[in-house]
Amino acid sequence: MSDRPVDLDKHRGMAAQKATDIRRVVADVEANARTLRERTSELETQLVAVPATSWPEAAAKARYVLNLYVDTLGNQDSRHRELVAAVLADFDRLSVEN
Repeated sequence: MSDRPVDLDKHRGMAAQKATDIRRVVADVEANARTLRERTSELETQLVAVPATSWPEAAAKARYVLNLYVDTLGNQDSRHRELVAAVLADFDRLSVEN
């Protein structure tokens, strides 16, 4: 008898190994997605609960909301994408000037 654990992956066929790898990756992706949803919820709760105390903080909140909006736009809606990009560029420019 050996004290070393047996690597079961070596005893599986190639298809079974690939299936196991896929299950592991899917589980990791689902866990990461769940973590992202939780962190996003926490951030949004804080953004709503705590009022901005300066223009840069207000711009950061607006930037977050505008990025959410852009993510919902279709590829054909280039005009709104350009408008959002212009507003974000204004935020950047004005934050450097102050």
